[in-house]
Amino acid sequence: MPAGTLYRGQAEGMWSWVAHRVTGVLIFFFLFAHVLDTALVRVSPHAYNTVIATYKTPLVNLMEYGLTAAILFHALNGLRVIAVDFWAKGPKYQVQMLWTVVGVWLVTMGGMFYPILRETLRTWFG
Repeated sequence: MPAGTLYRGQAEGMWSWVAHRVTGVLIFFFLFAHVLDTALVRVSPHAYNTVIATYKTPLVNLMEYGLTAAILFHALNGLRVIAVDFWAKGPKYQVQMLWTVVGVWLVTMGGMFYPILRETLRTWFG
């Protein structure tokens, strides 16, 4: 155990715990911003249209891909956490389930790369 740490579990468990919390916070902030920008339509339709126009940029498109990655990982890891908690053999296989989650996440995100980033790729590469 490294000096100065109290964590006694496996590194995979710690990193999945951290990633689950980080993705949860990112999703929360997205939902908060989404509620605010949607509510803006009641205050000023012109301001709402201006905000929506800024969402059609390559940077925001990359952020959409990141949001998709966060939601997908959070959902898959959440199912893994449920399995660990409610399946008798869950704790025994939690590391294997984590690597399965990571594999499914990578394959799915690879499949979502072009459909989500199509317009940005066309903008950058013609």
